[in-house]
Amino acid sequence: MAKCDEGYRCEVCGEDVMSIVDSDLYLRYVIGHLDPETLHVSPERHIRCNPVLAQCIRDERVESAEVTGPFALTELDSDHANQMIELVTRGYHRLWEINSEEGDRDVTDYPLPEVRVRYQ
Repeated sequence: MAKCDEGYRCEVCGEDVMSIVDSDLYLRYVIGHLDPETLHVSPERHIRCNPVLAQCIRDERVESAEVTGPFALTELDSDHANQMIELVTRGYHRLWEINSEEGDRDVTDYPLPEVRVRYQ
């Protein structure tokens, strides 16, 4: 059976990742943190199962994630932390746009505009 027919299991919790808006894999791809050449072989996780990334999302649809230690936003340079919050939140909103589009979609159109330019 093809991987797309099997669904995508979260490597952390083992449950299915049922929607692109829950996908850490596609969020990382959309924001440019995942090389497009490795998208098809990279492990999937729920966004909630990657608290380091989830802590950067500012959206009421996402439960806030608290991270302690060296990867907590409070431990990062404030400019860098703000840039990450802006980028990851925009990426999360892009996932919702993709989710609402009808018909077949070209995966190369998923990334944010500045990331698409970088990938070309």
